[in-house]
Amino acid sequence: MMLLVAVLCVNAEDAQYQDVHYTIDADHLTAEVTLNPRAAGEILIPETIVVGQNSYTVTAIGDKAFKGCKNLTAIVLPKTIERVYRSAFDGTGILLNKANWSEGCLWIDSILIATDKTIKPRYIVPEGTRLIAAGAFQGNKTIQRVELPTCITRIDHETFRDCKNLQKVVIPTTITSIGEEAFTGCGIYINDKKWKKGALIIDDCLIATNNDLPAKYVFKNKIPIRLIAERAFANRKNLKSVTIPETVTAIPTAAFLGCEGLVDVIIPSTVKSVGNFAFYGCALLKNALLPRELESLGAGAFYGCINLKEQILSDKIEILESATFYTCRGLKAITLPAHLRRLGDGCFAGCSNIEAIELPQTLTFLGEQAFAGCATLRKVVIPAGINSLPKRAFQACTRLYRIDLPDGLYAIGDEALDGCLALEKINIPKSTFRIGVRAFHNCQQLRGIALVDHIHMIEEGAFLECKMLEEIQLPASLLTLQRGAFSHCINLQKVILNERLKQIEDGAFYNCRSLREVQWNDSLQAIGSEAFMDCKYLRTPVLAPAVIVGKNAFKGCKP
Repeated sequence: MMLLVAVLCVNAEDAQYQDVHYTIDADHLTAEVTLNPRAAGEILIPETIVVGQNSYTVTAIGDKAFKGCKNLTAIVLPKTIERVYRSAFDGTGILLNKANWSEGCLWIDSILIATDKTIKPRYIVPEGTRLIAAGAFQGNKTIQRVELPTCITRIDHETFRDCKNLQKVVIPTTITSIGEEAFTGCGIYINDKKWKKGALIIDDCLIATNNDLPAKYVFKNKIPIRLIAERAFANRKNLKSVTIPETVTAIPTAAFLGCEGLVDVIIPSTVKSVGNFAFYGCALLKNALLPRELESLGAGAFYGCINLKEQILSDKIEILESATFYTCRGLKAITLPAHLRRLGDGCFAGCSNIEAIELPQTLTFLGEQAFAGCATLRKVVIPAGINSLPKRAFQACTRLYRIDLPDGLYAIGDEALDGCLALEKINIPKSTFRIGVRAFHNCQQLRGIALVDHIHMIEEGAFLECKMLEEIQLPASLLTLQRGAFSHCINLQKVILNERLKQIEDGAFYNCRSLREVQWNDSLQAIGSEAFMDCKYLRTPVLAPAVIVGKNAFKGCKP
């Protein structure tokens, strides 16, 4: 079964606050300024915005956020900003106004946004600089040497890209991360003499590698490597093993992305974080044990590592991001962090050999498709902090025979247990008011289910093809039974309608060919098309004249 999991990014959505557009990250409660093509005049970006019930910290000015806004004359950026894209201000009145420039540099609130050809060939970025925007020096052919200040901690992506005459960059020890392609195409990068055994290293920072990299790579520099740049090893298909030195504290975003031949990675105890997509697509990776003191693990970190055999997760990790272990078919067991609060969309989707999983009681968020396709998973206990079983959470868990739902659960989401072929019985909590679209579709062994009286919605195809169901009593609170809710339940023999049910929609009991008895009520107002079609043992009822009966509602029933 193909799992369509669009979960490569964190849970994000668009929002507007005081006429400025943002993308908000619901997982981390942060916001990024996004496209604002009509921005004009003076704009104040606040430290936080309020959307719904939550407050979000504004941490970034996104790619092309204000591009082309000629009438944008001024902007105030908060201290919370951690990233700015140079392209955000392309073509704006701010960039076009030379009064905003100094010595070939455009500054906004102590952030270096862009440079031009009037910059000094040897430029010392002044202390007090808060940030350097992504791409700030990109394509600048004047610059030859840059000294970075100790007050910044990141060189963002493409910062010095295509600076063809740049031969020297002084990187202070305060720099803790270097973005992808920060130096691609610059004078240092294109100078073959700067490369040693397939690696470009600047001031103890591994910037990039090429195809001359040995298949078994061990850092042997005279001065220890302290930092690995994003995508440093990406797509080195001949790389088989790597030993990361103890001087490194982070494996950055996409560091080993697409290393299809990588089998072994030795990660030292000094590493505290593993970035998004760090080992994405490393299909042969078997061994990459994470340190017991690891503090964060990024989205898609082991996405597609189908041969990863074992993993131990640190108890310091509180959030597992989206698609972290997506399709890691080699995993048979995994122990989740004791203090885990959030488990993201598709985190373990497609891990078809995990037989058991214990969800910690600290868990308060379970993402969509979190365990979809875990075909050998047999039993799950949902923690008390989970108030909704999300969409496709356990879809196609074909051997799941038991799932314990907590008191306080108010909804079972769309296709949450779709295709759980072995599920025999489930106790629905008294707090549940919604059973979503195809929530129990194709649960072929489901024999007993008590529909509690607080359920207000049994949605389209909720129990479609539950072939072993024999009797159903609809909950007292249900007013409408939606389309195809019990269609193709071929062993269903008895249905008890509640006293308040007003409508049975199209095909609700279509092809329930063993159905013999329906206890009708006096509240019924409408029966949809093909609602009881091909229920060959059911006698067509005599209904009140006011009841609207759809086309072929009782076709194939006994007269």
